[in-house]
Parts: sequence; structure tokens; C-alpha cells
Amino acid sequence: MRITEVTTFVVKQPTGPSGPGYGAAGAEEPDPGYFTRPPWRSLYSARMETLLVRLTTDDGHQGWGEALAPVAPEVVGAIVDRMLGPWLTGRDPRAVRPLWDAMRDLMRERGHLTGHQADAMAALDIALWDLLGRITGLPVAQLLGGAYRTEVPAYVSGLAEPTDERRATLAARLTDEGATVIKLAAGQGVEADLATYDAVAAAAPGVRIALDAHWVYSLADALRLGRELDRRGALFFEAPLAPEDLEGHRELAGRIATPVAVGECLRNRYEFRDWITRRALRVAQPDVARTGLTEATAIAALADAHHVPVAYHHSVGLGIALAAGLHASAATADCPFFEYQPTPLPYAQRILRTPITAGPAGFTLPEGPGLGIEIDTETVEHLAKES
Repeated sequence: MRITEVTTFVVKQPTGPSGPGYGAAGAEEPDPGYFTRPPWRSLYSARMETLLVRLTTDDGHQGWGEALAPVAPEVVGAIVDRMLGPWLTGRDPRAVRPLWDAMRDLMRERGHLTGHQADAMAALDIALWDLLGRITGLPVAQLLGGAYRTEVPAYVSGLAEPTDERRATLAARLTDEGATVIKLAAGQGVEADLATYDAVAAAAPGVRIALDAHWVYSLADALRLGRELDRRGALFFEAPLAPEDLEGHRELAGRIATPVAVGECLRNRYEFRDWITRRALRVAQPDVARTGLTEATAIAALADAHHVPVAYHHSVGLGIALAAGLHASAATADCPFFEYQPTPLPYAQRILRTPITAGPAGFTLPEGPGLGIEIDTETVEHLAKES
């Protein structure tokens, strides 16, 4: 059995003026369709952008993968089309881990273990696991060693409303719909973040609350905010400092009780090793659509050896990335919850013939071989053509 075809699909779905995700106000547009959301520094798209890949074998089996590429997925697609796809063609897809190691080594000595190269490898790795599952008739979670759970608890990520009053109202409604954990899109200043926290806590008593600061704070302000989160019993404090500031995160994690959560900016076990062994994080948040399933299992094993829970990150990915994250979550022993993004979910489901069961309380692990999902190929091809 050999891989005969590697096909990429760049998908860009219109989402409306505020774009996907948290929906923060105050955008600056440096380029049509791309903008920043101060005080956050990252570039965002007004569309739901992603890269899908499909592997086809000489006997007709197919596997699907996805990279988390919310900006310029063409870049990741070019890496697949020009380098990794041609290298994979003609190889036996059942050797998933050896293929992963070999793909990693192709550009390793040139400093490309992370970034777009890692995103491209992640998409192909997910497709290889999906393909192996379809060849063997087994779900990916079982191939990874077995599912600890088929119902994956969720935390609601972000309250896409412009005021604390409306965020509180939305939090109360989500709690009525089963939400038990809500993560706030923070980073607006210590006092503003605490005001949002308090408004949501008052409107949704009993719900656990976490904060995502989007890497904006200095150590001094993060300590000040973290100590107030300690008093309020916050669930975790995500991305508080600049993403490269390992030592700052280590100091912060050692001086507050609220667990520091980090991981969406990290791509492999080597990066996570440094953060975990130096106690710079207390919740690991790898994103499977940026690490791949093979690397995600290695990261989870490393975290488990240090008694660090893994709560997989999930952003604006479509149904393939969502299913991959759920299979990783099911197969990870200490995985308390998975990220639930209400705004992107309808777009994620659009490419699936049967929707994934999802809600504010959690997800049901898709059943069936591979990722357990059936891709609506006509819709994918139509979206790629539109894009």
C-alpha cells in the first residue's frame, strides 16, 4: 500500500465584520481581511481560514488532516505542495510514527522545527492517523492506546460581547445550557479584567472561570492580576506574559496559586520539555492542529510524567481539527476539558456530513474508523474554489 496523492485545500469562509473568535472591538486593518485587535498583538482574519489536506492510497483509502493556519494558509499549503507532499508520495502510510520522525528531520538542521513547517507536518500527521484508522477499521483514540472517556468535558472559550453587562448575560445563558467552565478573553488591563471576572461570576454563580490574557502583561501586572485571581479561586491563568518569556512564566507560576496555562505557541516535545521541567506552566495546552497527533501524544506523556494536566487548545479550526483534538483528549489520561469555541463551530460542522455532537457542557467523541467523521468533499472543493 502506497500514498499516491496528497491534495491541499485552502479554505477561507466569510464570517461577518467582526471575524471569528473572541470578537473584540477596535480593529486596525493593515491589509484587506487581516487586522489586529489592540491590546492583543496577533494578526487576525475576517474570514475563517484554514488548510485541509487529503491523502489517497493506491487502493482507494483516504485520510484527512488540517493545520491551524488562521492567517495565510497558503503558506502552509505551499510547504505541503512543494516539499512534504512529494516526499510522502509513494510511501507506506501505515508507518505513521517513522514518517513523522522523517518529516521532522527533513528541515530540522535548518531550524524549522516550529512555525509553518510544524503546522504543515501537523496536518499531514493527522491525515496519516485518520488514514490508518480507515485502513484498520479502528478509531484514532484506540490506535493511540484507548479512550479514557467518550464524553469530553468542555470549557467555553470567550464571551463574544462588547460589554461586561452583555458578557454576564451570555454567561448566564451558557450556564443554563450546561456550561460549567468559562474562559474570559482578557488582557484589557488588570482592573478591567477583574471587573469582567466579577460581572460574570455574579451572573453565573457556581461556574468556574479562567482568564486568557493573550500574552500582553508585564510580570509585575501579571503578578498583581494573578494574586487577585487567587482570591477569587480562578481555574487557570492562560498566556499571561510574552510567549518567549519562559523565565517570567516560571517566576509567576511559583508566586501565585492559580495554575499558569501555556501551550498554543509551542509545537513539539522539546519546547514543552523546557517549560514543564522548569515548572513554568501548570496546565499544558498543545493544539493538535499545530503539533500533530504523534507529537501531541509525546507531549501528553511528558506532561503526565510531571503530573501536569493537558487541556488541548482549539481555536478556529474546522471539523477535522476539532475531531483530532477530541481523539487526543479522549486518549489522554489527565485531560480535564477541551476548548469549546461557539462562534467557529457552525463553520467547523459545515464540512462534515454528520455534525459532531457539541455544546457548552462538552463533546461526544466521534464514532467510527479514523477520526470518526465523514467529510463533505463537494463542500470542501466548493469552499476551496471560492477561496
